[in-house]
Amino acid sequence: MRKSPFVVIILLTFVVEALICYFMVRDVKDLKTDPVKVNDCMYSITDNYGDTSKYDTSLEYVIIDNDGELVYKTSEGLSESVNEAIKTRGLILDLVVDGVNVGKVIFDYNMNDQLKEIKINIVVIFAVIGVLQLVIILMWYVYVNHNIVRPFKRLNSFASRVAEGNLDVPLTMDRGHVFGEFTEAFDLMRAELKKARAAEKKANDEKKEMVAKLSHDIKTPVASIKSTSEVGYELTKEERTKEMFNVINGKTDQIKALVDNLFNSSVQDATEIEVNPGMQTSEVISEIIKNADYLGRADSFDMPECYVYFDKLRLQQVFDNIFMNSYKYANTDIKVTIFIQGDYLVVRIADEGPGVKEEELPLLKDKYRRGSNASDKDGAGLGLYLADYFVEKMDGKLGLKNLEKGFEVSVYLRMN
Repeated sequence: MRKSPFVVIILLTFVVEALICYFMVRDVKDLKTDPVKVNDCMYSITDNYGDTSKYDTSLEYVIIDNDGELVYKTSEGLSESVNEAIKTRGLILDLVVDGVNVGKVIFDYNMNDQLKEIKINIVVIFAVIGVLQLVIILMWYVYVNHNIVRPFKRLNSFASRVAEGNLDVPLTMDRGHVFGEFTEAFDLMRAELKKARAAEKKANDEKKEMVAKLSHDIKTPVASIKSTSEVGYELTKEERTKEMFNVINGKTDQIKALVDNLFNSSVQDATEIEVNPGMQTSEVISEIIKNADYLGRADSFDMPECYVYFDKLRLQQVFDNIFMNSYKYANTDIKVTIFIQGDYLVVRIADEGPGVKEEELPLLKDKYRRGSNASDKDGAGLGLYLADYFVEKMDGKLGLKNLEKGFEVSVYLRMN
């Protein structure tokens, strides 16, 4: 903070107060009796007792006799008795003439009146100084409000706008207050954030354009694969070969649906993968499981007849990821068990592989997380993450469990 004249003024008022206190103390000291003048007056009265014209009147005093009767006084309004003199804090001395005590001399300084006057002066002076300090404080408040509080509020408001994403309104430069340098730094920050956001938007737009182009380009070879597999299905006579061609046809349809979905998401600027579940018969799930088990590793299973709430495309992805993981990490036979539990149709898929470590089990549904046994296998750690995401979007849940021998995935699908 730069030096302010208000600080100097406040310090000067304290100096003035100190000086006033000093002079006040000095004046109080002056109220004390001057012994030299008192002695001069006493000698003058003693030597010239009875001849008042020769008395020293440099001080105010009263002479009374031993009976308390007034003998002489220098002026009116002085204390004429010992009791009054004591009240007014006067100096009382015995008057001795030729060795005989003839009365008393009362030096009346009217101390109370003088002290009262000093007190009044002190009150007035300190009241004036207090008012002056109040004015200085008010001026200081105005200064602080104008140069600190208001600029800080503007900075706070500016920071709130930036946090809300409004990077178009610049911060007004003002070097006339303590935050002058900060305003320039804040506005530079706003400008840099705006540039960064523009660069990010450009990169995202280019990425979306690339995804859209790739999605469009993938459709052509997929269409060729589908048409070739359809021709192969018609030409072949072997049932096993026909089944494989059917698998190819099903997978090409699935790829086409996923590519269309990816293309639409990139064009429409979707922020999440769309899931559209609805009530369908459980027979569809049987077809989905058979399509996912394209290597035929699963044994036969019984499917209860019921209506289930799911999205066919997304559920196919769920089972594709589960079976693919089993093929990749276990490479054993697969047991499929399907039953109704409460409001859910439960599909349990278990293999005879090594499973995962127990401490890694809760992490497998996180994005990019894989078990330690997968280090030598290709993969991105998205299969179970996507499966869990899709199942939750269909109001279901995904369970993972290690078996004594193998690994089990349970898919819970809501029936009503």
